[in-house]
Amino acid sequence: MGIVNVTPDSFSDGGQFLDRHAAVAHALRLAADGADILDIGGESTRPYSAPVNEAEELARVVPVISQIRQHLPDAVLSIDTSKAAVAKAALEMGAQIINDVTGLSGDPAMIDVATTTGAGVCAMHMQGTPQTMQDNPFYDNVVEDIYMYLCQRRDSLLAAGIAHERICLDPGIGFGKTHQHNLTLMAHCDRFHELGCPLLVGHSRKGFIGKVLGDKEADRAAGTIGGALALARQGVQILRVHDVRAVREALLLFDACGGIDGSELRLS
Repeated sequence: MGIVNVTPDSFSDGGQFLDRHAAVAHALRLAADGADILDIGGESTRPYSAPVNEAEELARVVPVISQIRQHLPDAVLSIDTSKAAVAKAALEMGAQIINDVTGLSGDPAMIDVATTTGAGVCAMHMQGTPQTMQDNPFYDNVVEDIYMYLCQRRDSLLAAGIAHERICLDPGIGFGKTHQHNLTLMAHCDRFHELGCPLLVGHSRKGFIGKVLGDKEADRAAGTIGGALALARQGVQILRVHDVRAVREALLLFDACGGIDGSELRLS
């Protein structure tokens, strides 16, 4: 899954693709680099980010999705939003997936949008909100606590009428987690396969990588690749990344050398 941030303030590439033409060109590059899914978002969810109103978010993402669809009629497009109105408009423009950091619980109308459109959904775990999530994240057992949350969200979505094959789950690396929480989750993502849904993990360029490297200012692309290999070895099906070509090439070599054993990760 390639990341298209149509924002001025995303933590890694904020402002680079706020211009519509730059965002579309970036999406086309990611697709050429091998992205199976393009994830378009118009609101940063980095720690302490300011919320964006509905009208502004719509203005950012709808024209971009429309133009991407014109250039790539067969592409799989995802809308990264927690607002039902934004999701609905994006789906009308050709997106097929709702990727919601609130697990489809932030907007009461979101589940109705998902059920009436038949969209795929990705429900993520987040402790708190982007404005509060890093204040003092705490878990009794981070893997088991998040497992239970994702289990409950899966069951709620199923009960609401969303088909099982349309549900994806995300443990939410960096969303209300300490450095150690992130590392523990990265090492135990295979636990979440027991939930019976595809897993999405978005670890790309996040702060815990810089901490492991011992340099907050380090280029985190290589660290992102290292994390991707660890996730692929555990059979994580969807890797949400900024550096699609580099990660894809690393995974191809990893697979060729026997590293991906029995994984459902798609490399073709």
